[in-house]
Amino acid sequence: MFNVSRKTGYQILSLYKEKGPSGLKLGSRAPLYSPNKTPKLIEEKVIEIRIKYPTWGPRKIERILQKNGIEKIPSISTILAILKRNGYITLEESLKRKKLCRFEREFSNELWQMDFKGNFQLETKESCYPLTIVDDYSRFSPCVRSCANERFLTVFEQLSQVFHGYGLPDQINVDNGNPWGNSRLFKHTKLTIWLMRLGIKVTHSRPFHPQTNGKVERFHRTLKKDVLSRNSIKNFKHAQILFDEWREIYNTKRPHEGIGMLIPADRYKPSQKVMPKKLLSIEYEHGAILRKVRGNGYIFYDKKEYHMGEGFTGFNVEIRPHEGSGIFDIYFGPN
Repeated sequence: MFNVSRKTGYQILSLYKEKGPSGLKLGSRAPLYSPNKTPKLIEEKVIEIRIKYPTWGPRKIERILQKNGIEKIPSISTILAILKRNGYITLEESLKRKKLCRFEREFSNELWQMDFKGNFQLETKESCYPLTIVDDYSRFSPCVRSCANERFLTVFEQLSQVFHGYGLPDQINVDNGNPWGNSRLFKHTKLTIWLMRLGIKVTHSRPFHPQTNGKVERFHRTLKKDVLSRNSIKNFKHAQILFDEWREIYNTKRPHEGIGMLIPADRYKPSQKVMPKKLLSIEYEHGAILRKVRGNGYIFYDKKEYHMGEGFTGFNVEIRPHEGSGIFDIYFGPN
């Protein structure tokens, strides 16, 4: 009637007589002994690291276990299974990501990527604009600063501190917003001119292509996930405390997949170019054709006005005509 064998029927009766109705519940099919099961101590260590750094995935945890000298480290898939089993993994983390083709400079300070991480509201109802910098080669971040705006003076003050602490980079790449300028319209601002005078080449991302500044964009995602999404931030001082604590972890403890699970501080070396105490005056060769940029950003040459940009106001620029063509180049500085 119930499609069970005589032997199964007697087993069911025996369990019922021995344990009552509870004996009829289905038991676990898991083996009583599993020789390849991850030791409890290792599993606890995996969970301990995850609790301490809630956004770190299996690869980073594996790297920390290696650095701590743990023997018989489980595979990445096993670490993922441990996190899943204990409720410490999200669906997004469990999905496989496509491996990206990355390009990077050969040395520290060859290129810094700089940007503002949008803005977020503090408990005081004020807007905070995190200013961030990432070194292209090492992924080291010399700067995460809470700013009240995106203006020239704010960035000037913050960058001055960063340059005094880490030296000057060869190049800085920025996007096309304030206060960097626009690569299509007016690429030179007071800020970019100041950087040029320091000997720093300034480049702009392609319009509508944020991937040109991809490393700092990816850095922003991690900042948002680790700090901004997990805290109610009271004021600018509180924001800076959180940023400083997180930047220390990011630079000195967090393994980075983009550099083979090394820590950014393992790769980074401060620049040998020291921030000068005073900017040198701009001088041109004797006999050069010079024009001073007026307050509206224009110069007057050969009976016509030409727009240089208001960032050059008060500075001389050099005119270098192409003989017989009516075309000329404009130089800022002697080079």
